[in-house]
Amino acid sequence: MKTFGDWVASPWRRSLLAALAGALPVFAFPALSWWWFAYVALVPWILLTRSAPTGRRAVYDGWCGGLGFMLAVHSWLVPSLSVFIVVIAGLLGALWAPWGWLVRRFLGGVPSPRRGAAALLVVPSGWLMVELVRSWQGLGGPWGLLGSTQWQVEPALRLASVGGVWLLSFLVVAVNVAVAVLVAVREVRVPAVAGLVATAAVTSAAWVWSPRPDVDGRVRIAVVQPGVIAGDDSGDRRFDREEQLTRQLAGQDVDLIAWGESSVGFDLGKRPDLARRIAALSKETGADILVNVDAERSDKPGIYKSSVLVGPDGLTGDRYDKMRLVPFGEYIPFRSLLGWATSVGKAAGVDRRHGTEQVVMNVGHGLRIGPLICFETAFPDMSRHLAQDGADVLLAQSSTSSFQSSWAPEQHATLAALRAAETGRPMVHATLTGVSAVYGPSGQRIGSWLGTDKSTTQVYDVPLAHGITPYVRYGDWPVQVALLVLAAVCVGEGSRAFRLRRTVPRPLVPPARTAHESPARPGR
Repeated sequence: MKTFGDWVASPWRRSLLAALAGALPVFAFPALSWWWFAYVALVPWILLTRSAPTGRRAVYDGWCGGLGFMLAVHSWLVPSLSVFIVVIAGLLGALWAPWGWLVRRFLGGVPSPRRGAAALLVVPSGWLMVELVRSWQGLGGPWGLLGSTQWQVEPALRLASVGGVWLLSFLVVAVNVAVAVLVAVREVRVPAVAGLVATAAVTSAAWVWSPRPDVDGRVRIAVVQPGVIAGDDSGDRRFDREEQLTRQLAGQDVDLIAWGESSVGFDLGKRPDLARRIAALSKETGADILVNVDAERSDKPGIYKSSVLVGPDGLTGDRYDKMRLVPFGEYIPFRSLLGWATSVGKAAGVDRRHGTEQVVMNVGHGLRIGPLICFETAFPDMSRHLAQDGADVLLAQSSTSSFQSSWAPEQHATLAALRAAETGRPMVHATLTGVSAVYGPSGQRIGSWLGTDKSTTQVYDVPLAHGITPYVRYGDWPVQVALLVLAAVCVGEGSRAFRLRRTVPRPLVPPARTAHESPARPGR
């Protein structure tokens, strides 16, 4: 009768099992949002990888698990990229190959208490490096960071204000390592328990000592969400619907009105009639309107996605051009080489142009807003820089109209909670088709979400807060700590290899006789 060990001995079966284990964390992300599951979701993957018979097999386990993780977390892209998503997941999954080697190196076999304790630092550090590398915009950006599963957990949001989403990812992985050790490695259970206690202590210390945002005012911000409008004339009909909804805000004493991403499909320089209609809405409602233009510019070549502020007198001159574009969705990297992706999915037919700098806009009532566009809400550094530049409110304009029936709208909306907690600034996530959401300066949700089935407006009373969070002040310090840990591992492994080379004993047997020489008369 075959045992589980016999079954998993097959390389193909083991690879499949690793991919399935790597996919498990997806249940911790929205829409399911089983945030508690994140703390054990990696355990099967870790246990499988530590049991790898060789370091090479552990590398494959890491790679296959990474492929499963990327496929699961980005499954909503299948309608757009078709089978090409498997190619991308396979390439990015390779980032977890070194992580698999680290798991086996520090947890494989019967590790000593010292090695087991080191694993609580090394394995999370390795995971953090994977998240850092794949967070590069050209590789798809930081969508699906493990720490972002904790968007609704108040103590976790407090930790985010100290070390950002990076600190959350580190601690979540550390807990997974400790649980895996408790399950399978009796010899190092004491360090594992100590690690869990230390994690609880860090969380408690952050809860008590990290500064809380001081609320010192409120503003009323309205979100206009027209919903899905399709067809050849969708640009005109969407504008008409946004105009109709915005008129309903007259007399509601709002300070700012936000439209979603691509809410205006024509350049306002080429369509002054539309600019005049928006200005009339601003005068009627008594608030500036932040629209989003997705069109070819009249003043420079190329198509841009831009946040444009319109007041009662017309265009204010404040404009932000989206800097970080979605690979394949808004441009195709190395189009001459990868342009074939347009034939198998809904990849960008024409590349958008990117902006060059972030902008803080002064709107009416002395309010300063920091605009972000869609994909950019996933990048912690962008919201951090806006907070440093004096933004009172972070305002994201987004659209996930191509992914209405997937988990993407909910997952996207929750990223704003983390950006708010990290910076101590409220964040408004205004979308074209849902989910729209607003969060206070501590990351707490304000009001209700506007789901993907809504075509409406909603006014939010948004608390304002000032001061600097530790994350804004010190930046990505957990990443720097992880780099130091991994550098120490590299030095230690190098020293170990050098010592082994130096201590290899020389053969004690005499040299063998040959036809032309003897031990007594060498060389003959």
